Amino acid sequence: MKRQILPIYILLLISFGFIRNAQGDEPFRPESGKFPPIEEAKAYRGELVFVDHVNRRGSLRLHVDGHFQEGHLHHFAMLPYGEIYYHGAPADLRDIPIGTVLYGLFYLPPDPDTSAVPNVKGNDKTAPPETHAILLEDGPSLCLRKEKAWKLKEVNINGSEGILVASLDREDGGEGLGGEHQLTIDGSTRIWRGRELLGLNDLIAEGLWPASGKKEFDGQDIQLALTWHPRYLYQQFHVSDLWLDETAMNIAIERQRQRHIRHIHTRWMPARVDTIQYGEFGQATITATLFGGMDDSLYAEFKSGIGGKMAAAENTLRTWWPDHDGMDGRIISVEKMEDKPQLGSSGIQIQFDVPLILEGFRPGRIVRIRTQGWPNVKPPVEERVRSFEDRWPSADIFK
Repeated sequence: MKRQILPIYILLLISFGFIRNAQGDEPFRPESGKFPPIEEAKAYRGELVFVDHVNRRGSLRLHVDGHFQEGHLHHFAMLPYGEIYYHGAPADLRDIPIGTVLYGLFYLPPDPDTSAVPNVKGNDKTAPPETHAILLEDGPSLCLRKEKAWKLKEVNINGSEGILVASLDREDGGEGLGGEHQLTIDGSTRIWRGRELLGLNDLIAEGLWPASGKKEFDGQDIQLALTWHPRYLYQQFHVSDLWLDETAMNIAIERQRQRHIRHIHTRWMPARVDTIQYGEFGQATITATLFGGMDDSLYAEFKSGIGGKMAAAENTLRTWWPDHDGMDGRIISVEKMEDKPQLGSSGIQIQFDVPLILEGFRPGRIVRIRTQGWPNVKPPVEERVRSFEDRWPSADIFK
């Protein structure tokens, strides 16, 4: 009997997880009130082509080794505890430029009926069913997390453009790109060295790169941010940012970190309500777990004995009028678990005492919390919740 040979595109779809195998490799659906096991997540990577930062969702053009998945875009939403990183620091979707190559870990939506990304795939078997991300990060963030760097091997300059040859190690089945790549550079490429922002012409003028022709390098460690290339179907990339040394990368990290800190100070720390201990006349003590993916300095501001405010939020982390409809209270304890927390959780649990319990503070619900000293403000009108049906932008944009 002849062995059946599957078409190459079917093999690629199976290998990338677009089609489940016969051994029952089923996608995982997270349960409400629990942080999902990371080993059940599916890793996908692709180019960011659309962002709805208000509802923490967007679209990726997925790719596998060798080519992009042309056709249907992969619409996604962040889980309420989903973590985002850009330039090696915590981030929000609004921080990431369109065209950035991103890497993520995804699950099925916890509740398809209330998902911020409707099921628009129908019976399309080539579309991944995992639409909810617990992790989304750019190339530098992934490399820093994995303690890796690109190895610069060669630059080849032709006029105002050039080719950069670099390689990146990737273990079998690992995340991200791997192997040697020829990446385009030109006058739009931002080159960071120490505290300097340079261009291609600056390195040529200094004699570090040739005005024309090829120069080889001995595997210099660099970090790269990749973006769209006209030959994206053949997995070619353009370099949007190039960091030549550790100092330059650390400066980029600090800039993004400060942007993130300001964002959380004005939108407040997201958390999930775990339990409630009821007192008399509406008083209650709320136990909540702060979500992961925030800067350490923000967690350090949560201390026992200080005042604060808690506001109800939805799964997209949108609030109503937190400065008006939130509830003032006091942090009475802060406990940090000894073991390493699961992705999505900070491992920090607080007890928050309020004089009057609100409906949005029930177990399993999402809240936002500010500590004493954070601004008591409402977010911009387009970020506030009016009703799930009156959402802006509408879910119709994904149809």
